[in-house]
Amino acid sequence: MGARKGEIGWRRVDEEGDRLRICAEPSGDEWRFYSQLRRNDRWEEIKNPPLEDWLELLDGVRRRVSRKLMQPKAEKTLVRKIRERFPEAEIE
Repeated sequence: MGARKGEIGWRRVDEEGDRLRICAEPSGDEWRFYSQLRRNDRWEEIKNPPLEDWLELLDGVRRRVSRKLMQPKAEKTLVRKIRERFPEAEIE
């Protein structure tokens, strides 16, 4: 899974202390999340990404909107989706 149009990626540490590469790619109005432990490992889809991943994605989308690489509508749609999945989340 190389770099694709609209793909946003970052790194995080999982519960076992392993560093994961995470990426999210848009699919219509939805986002698909994938993780990879090592460089040559297969990308595994994350079925229920944690709030931490959604907030990292939101940060990436906001940076792209400010550079005019994405439409402002994308940020609003993503914030709505995060609030639907995590009503207790405080989103700036």
